[in-house]
Amino acid sequence: MSDNKKVVNLDAIQKRLITEVADLHEVPMGAYNFRANSQLAGRNVTANIDIKSKDDGTGIDIFIKPNTKNESVHIPVVLSQSGIKETVYNDFYIAENCDVVIVAGCGIDNCGSQDSEHDGIHRFHVKQNSKVKYVEKHYGSGDGSGKRILNPQTEVYMDENSYLEMEMVQIKGVDSTERMTTAELKAGAKLIVRERLMTHGDQRAFSGYKVSLNGENSSADVVSRSVAKENSFQKFDACIIGNAPCHGHTECDSIIMDNGKILAVPSLEANNIDAMLVHEAAIGKIAGDQIIKLMTLGLTEQEAEEQIINGFLA
Repeated sequence: MSDNKKVVNLDAIQKRLITEVADLHEVPMGAYNFRANSQLAGRNVTANIDIKSKDDGTGIDIFIKPNTKNESVHIPVVLSQSGIKETVYNDFYIAENCDVVIVAGCGIDNCGSQDSEHDGIHRFHVKQNSKVKYVEKHYGSGDGSGKRILNPQTEVYMDENSYLEMEMVQIKGVDSTERMTTAELKAGAKLIVRERLMTHGDQRAFSGYKVSLNGENSSADVVSRSVAKENSFQKFDACIIGNAPCHGHTECDSIIMDNGKILAVPSLEANNIDAMLVHEAAIGKIAGDQIIKLMTLGLTEQEAEEQIINGFLA
C-alpha cells in the first residue's frame, strides 16, 4: 500500500458536488481518491486496490490486483473556486480475472467571473477475463459569469475476453464539453457505452467515439441519448472500425427542443469480410400526443415535458 491518507477535507459546497457526481453522502468503503481545487482531499487504499500519485504530480495510477472481486474505487474531482484550470492524467491497471466498479466524475461550482476547467485524461488497461463497470458523471452549478468547462479524454485497451461497461452522464450545468473516447479491443473483448446528455442555454457539447475491433469475436455497443434545449448545440461523432470478424453497433437517439441544434455523425469502417457493423440515428421533437396524454392526468405542459425527458434519459 502507499499514500494511504484517510482524512477527507471537503467544505459544504464540495460535499454537495461529490454527492452529485459520485452519489456519495459519506466517505465510501474501499478505495478512494478525492481531489478538490487541484489538491488531494482524501485517499484510502485496500489490500487489492492501490492508488499512487504520479511522480510528476500530474495525476494518479490505480492498480487492481488479479482476481479482485466485488470491490470499488471512487475518484471524484470537484472545483469550487473560480479561475482554476487543470489537466489530470489517471491510469487504471486492471489485472486478470477481476470484477470491479470504478466511479469517477467531476463537479464544478463557479460563482465567479473567471472560467473554471477540468480536463481529465483517463487510460484503462483491462487484462484478460476482467469485468469493469465505469461510471463518469459531470455536473455544473454556481451563479457566476465564468464558464464551467469539462474536456474528458478516455483511452481504452482491452485484452482477450475482457468486458467494460461505461456509463457517461452529463445532465446539468456544464457550459462546454469535448469528450473523446478511443478504444482498442482484442479477441473476445466487449465494450458497452451508455451516454446520457442534456444541454440548455448556450451550452455546447461534443461527444466523439472511435472504437477499433481488432480481435476475433470482439464487440462494441455505443448508444447515446440526448436532449438539446433552448439555444444549445450538440455533436455526436461515433466511428466503429471492424478489423476482424466482429460485431459493432452505434446509435444516437435525440430530442430537440426550442432553438436547439444537434448534429449526429455515426460512421462505420469494415476492413474484414466478417465484420458485422450497424449504425442508427434519430432526432425529433417530443410528440404532442404524449404531452396531451400526461396533461389529462393533471400535469401542466412543463411538468409533462419534464416527465417525458426524465424517462427518456433514465
